[in-house]
Amino acid sequence: MDTLIRFAVSLGRMAGRVRNEERGATATEYGISVGFIAIVIVAGVGALGLALNDSFNDLTTGIKTALGIP
Repeated sequence: MDTLIRFAVSLGRMAGRVRNEERGATATEYGISVGFIAIVIVAGVGALGLALNDSFNDLTTGIKTALGIP
């Protein structure tokens, strides 16, 4: 999460610098789009990792129960 916070802060700084310039509107739009896509990817990978962790924990518990291992 620390990396995500640093990324959001740097994205905000970049948006502030670019906002002061009138040139490069297309580059700004692309930059913001890339930033949002990166945030969605990070959130999706994090959610997928948590879901996989839960699934493997359930599987491990089921195997231990079936084998009688405490």
